[in-house]
Amino acid sequence: MMFFQKSDAFYLLLSFFILITLGACLLSIPGVWQDHLGKVAFIDAYFVATSAVCNAGLSTLNLSDMTRPGQIIIIFLMQTGGLGIISFSCLLTLIPGNRFALSRRTTIQGFYLDGVEYRPKIIVRNIIIFTVIFETLGTLLLILLFRKAGIEDAAFQGLFHGISAFCNTGLSLFPDQLRRFDNNPPVLITVMLLVLFGGVGFIVLHDLLRLIRDRLRGKKRRLSYHSRVVLAMTGVIALSGTLFYFFAEHGRLYRSINLQDEWLMALFQTINPRSGGFDVIPQDQLSQPSKLFTCLLMLSGGAPGAISGGIKLTTLFVIFAVIFRKPDAEGDIIVFHHRLTRNTIHNAVVYVLKALTLLIIFIGALSVIEGLHGKPFALIGFEVFSAFGTVGLSLGITADLSTPGKLVVIAAMFAGRVGLIALAFPRNKQYAVNYPEGFLLLG
Repeated sequence: MMFFQKSDAFYLLLSFFILITLGACLLSIPGVWQDHLGKVAFIDAYFVATSAVCNAGLSTLNLSDMTRPGQIIIIFLMQTGGLGIISFSCLLTLIPGNRFALSRRTTIQGFYLDGVEYRPKIIVRNIIIFTVIFETLGTLLLILLFRKAGIEDAAFQGLFHGISAFCNTGLSLFPDQLRRFDNNPPVLITVMLLVLFGGVGFIVLHDLLRLIRDRLRGKKRRLSYHSRVVLAMTGVIALSGTLFYFFAEHGRLYRSINLQDEWLMALFQTINPRSGGFDVIPQDQLSQPSKLFTCLLMLSGGAPGAISGGIKLTTLFVIFAVIFRKPDAEGDIIVFHHRLTRNTIHNAVVYVLKALTLLIIFIGALSVIEGLHGKPFALIGFEVFSAFGTVGLSLGITADLSTPGKLVVIAAMFAGRVGLIALAFPRNKQYAVNYPEGFLLLG
């Protein structure tokens, strides 16, 4: 009985842990990897399973060395992990019965807005519908583009990369990631769109659909405040990031390509670090300022209710509001003619502090483990930012990690995908105790 009295955060963590462990066992079965690799270590299988389920994109092994059954397992793990809210919701309906308890209804509704939808079963249905539509369209388009580019087995490659892109995983069956498509704008644009749609969240997608539907019917409707903030932050980051990478790498990393492709490369480099994880140019060739900016993008992540990691765009928006706006007497901040309440500000600040604390712990642990083996701090920090942001970009040290180092990165991927979500769940306990005010000098 004590098991069923655990919080929803406990069930979320447990469901992902079980899925990862199941995936690792499947990836350890003979015949999953090609014979020339020999017996794959369980830690590597667990690493790849964690990366796929947590949509992190890092891998200690080359997925091109997998057999077709192994690649199908990866698709299953990416899809199930990317739609973790669905599997989690199904788990909640089974504990203790098949009805949504009030507390669990609140948990599931945390992935939607009252102004958009409030019925948990409709929420889950809409997530499935949106996923099927976008992944199907993306897969069909990629199949056509891969065939035109002369890619062998274009159908399966299109399916794999369509799911990987929309789930913001960044895993690829190509040994060189997407670098072979550096002069193929249609492929890069398709991948970017899938990453963007997967990263803005089902809340925004549903809100946009309702807006278009009502406008076609002649009804007036505005996007919710949440959707406007997400789209605005997405646009601002895309524009500023593209400009940054263009001018940082113009005449350097981008010197051998034409001007039009430079802008596309800069945009691609801006979109994918926010959780997509694909790369067209090796990340270790970026300048130091570009590597630092990439780390910041990996930390920012996508939108709440999306298949993405990071601290989320809305949280980042609130933090910027706290930095540049002074709260009123009640502790609220007015932004864009809307009031960010003291509770919203508090939750955002605490969420970021928890994320930064975990990030520092993982960087410190990996520095102690791998730094003693001669790996530079810059490479270690980049790896942890990528793992914690569930991105998948690397400066090339993933395959060379020691077993303890792999365990740290596994923990970082798990914490970045579900640990932060679990920490964000509200506490149910209330303490009706009035404590004396504590006075502290600050600054």
